[in-house]
Amino acid sequence: MNKEMFIDDKGLEYIKILRALMELPFQVGKGLLADFLRGDYKNKSVTKNRLDELDNFDSLNWSKDKIYREIDKLTANGMIELSTSDYNRFVKVLKLTMKGRNEINNPTMEAKQLKNKVEFKVTKVTDEDREKFDALDSFLNGYNEDQKKAIISEATKILCVAGAGSGKTEVLTKRIEFLVKYRGVLADKILAITFTRKARQEMEKRLYELGVQGVRVNTFNSFCEGILKKHEAEIYGIPMRVQSYGDKILAMNMALGNLGIDMDDALHGYFTVQQRKFKTGNQLANSFMNDCFSVMDYFKVTGEEEYDFSEDVDAKNKHNAKRIYNITRYLKEHMMTQGLRDYTDQLIDATKFLRENENQVPNFEHVLVDEYQDVNAMQIELLGLLLGAAHGIPSRVGTGVPSSSGNIFAVGDPRQAIFGWRGSDINYILNFEKDHGESEVIHLTKNYRSARGIVNFMNHSISDMGLPDLEGHHEFKAKIKIKDFSSEDAERKFVVSKIVSSDIPRDEIFVLARTNRQLMELSQVLKRRGISHVIKTDEVRNPKAVAEGDVTLATVHAIKGLEAKKVFVMGCNEQNFPCKASDHPAIEMVKSDNYDKLEEEKRLFYVAISRAKEILYLTYSGKKPTYFINEDMLKLVG
Repeated sequence: MNKEMFIDDKGLEYIKILRALMELPFQVGKGLLADFLRGDYKNKSVTKNRLDELDNFDSLNWSKDKIYREIDKLTANGMIELSTSDYNRFVKVLKLTMKGRNEINNPTMEAKQLKNKVEFKVTKVTDEDREKFDALDSFLNGYNEDQKKAIISEATKILCVAGAGSGKTEVLTKRIEFLVKYRGVLADKILAITFTRKARQEMEKRLYELGVQGVRVNTFNSFCEGILKKHEAEIYGIPMRVQSYGDKILAMNMALGNLGIDMDDALHGYFTVQQRKFKTGNQLANSFMNDCFSVMDYFKVTGEEEYDFSEDVDAKNKHNAKRIYNITRYLKEHMMTQGLRDYTDQLIDATKFLRENENQVPNFEHVLVDEYQDVNAMQIELLGLLLGAAHGIPSRVGTGVPSSSGNIFAVGDPRQAIFGWRGSDINYILNFEKDHGESEVIHLTKNYRSARGIVNFMNHSISDMGLPDLEGHHEFKAKIKIKDFSSEDAERKFVVSKIVSSDIPRDEIFVLARTNRQLMELSQVLKRRGISHVIKTDEVRNPKAVAEGDVTLATVHAIKGLEAKKVFVMGCNEQNFPCKASDHPAIEMVKSDNYDKLEEEKRLFYVAISRAKEILYLTYSGKKPTYFINEDMLKLVG
């Protein structure tokens, strides 16, 4: 039976929370809502207001903590919002959103969860495979059996589900070497495509060391830029160039002026007091500008031209959402008239040209794709065009998936899918077999990065997602500590003291946080102590390499793919995991999401802890740590 269509009735019990909020005659906080659902007469408000006469009273046989966690989940997915009470501005109450009301009548949340979607088959290593491994022993020596299978498989459609630290880049580059040296594939008939310049450079370096030259290694953007430069006259008819930072500032100022918007007024209406803390006016303006361009890109990638404010945005956000949407429309028109394009346009315009001129599609016999869990709809269409061209077969334009022809080797990890907020769609990796037909699925589950204790800690953090556990390779002992503090200031002082006293090289130390604010506050303390450090955030992709002696401060989004001997994850409480605040409110206001946001937050926590090789500190302030740290994980803390 298709898991996506089947949802156990018990999985829909969260609907009772939404119904209770709709039924209750006045605003309530978490405590009263939980007591109402549990039928707790100890809460005086129940008898005083005769709440026990309502339909949803005593309808949920859960603990208070479990109800609180479910409320958080519904809040993260935009079905409940926290707002200030009409009667006391210091009290936060729960409010059912329009999205929450729709969920009551048409439940969709459970179907978005990984456990209801994951149906990967597992390709077994056979005796025949082992005979081939033996014949190629000198070439495959040092790899485990699953890696060997991925490297030399003769299947035309291969999905390599590669867990954290399982050597995915090594396997991908070794497969390219195999294709060239053992299968006789011409190097220029191979395309390896990834997401970041850093990953591209790493792949090129490894191929050079393997003695393989002439393979096309691109990011999605650099591949598309090559197409646009070659066919610029046909595509645009006028000279075009990639938009610079200065162009963005000019366009933003023109948009505000044209729409009669004062920047200071926009910033105060857009950012909360907490978000404005420790930031200059210029930093806030820059963040606001980047958010507006991000929303514009979101609309481009998804193809959404119009936005229904009555359905998709709650009342308190309508003014800001309309303002940002109008700005993005102006920015888009301005870029077109000025001959400017951005990275999203590269992908859209190149794909459109190739779709309409399939005789111009470069002909590759093998396409290898890294980080497949992060692809979006436009990237998938581009891959479809490339795979169809390999056999002279028209691509399946309009279906949203690649053609079933051509050789594709996709590497990715659903456990590390953390970019749904910017348009990536985890469903493409989950539906690989469905989209491509007969496929080979190989799981790389041996982790060569972290001590076994950390690997087990990671496994327990996402045990409910239906994916196979990873197996630790290293025998050395892990050190995992959870530390609570009376305040964020005390937490920062502890982290700094541990950095100062550590005998581990500082370029082997990461300090990770969920938000930019946490990093900036820590950075100020480090500067006062004269501790050299580099900051990496998801919207400022710092190309600066970490110098010897530099500690790395990073948001979790920006650290994916990297590793360190000692890792601190700060702010491990329920304010940050799952994150209650956003550094980029526009993205939350204007776009609709087709994924489980709480589950993505849990995967983000998984990515954070999986960076650590030997020593992992989870620190927090407040009453209790994040519930992402479950009982099985606590047993591994020493």
